[in-house]
Amino acid sequence: LGVNVERTKKVLLILASLVTAAAVSLSGLVGFVGLMVPHITRLIIGPDHRILFPASILVGAIFLVICDAAARVIVTPFASTLELPVGIITMLTGAPFFILLFKKKKDSYAL
Repeated sequence: LGVNVERTKKVLLILASLVTAAAVSLSGLVGFVGLMVPHITRLIIGPDHRILFPASILVGAIFLVICDAAARVIVTPFASTLELPVGIITMLTGAPFFILLFKKKKDSYAL
C-alpha cells in the first residue's frame, strides 16, 4: 500500500497550472491581478486573513490604476489615438512574478 508522493505532487502541480492557465485564458490577462495581488499582499502583510482580504482588494485596485495610467502614458507620446491594453501591462508584471514564485523553494514560501 502506498502512494508515490513525489509523482502525485508533480501531477497535482501540473493540473493546478493547467486549470490556472485555462482560467486566465478565459478571463483575459487582467485575471493575473486576482492571482498575483493576494500573493504579494500576503508577503507584505502576513497570513492574517482578517487584514489580508481587505488589503488585497485595496492593493489590487491601486495596482490596476497604476497599470492603466502606465498603459495610457506609454503610447501617448507616439500616437494620440492609441492606447495600450491594460492586460499587456498586467501580463508583463504577472508572468515574471509567477515564474519567480514557482522557482522558489517550497520551504521559503508556502503556497
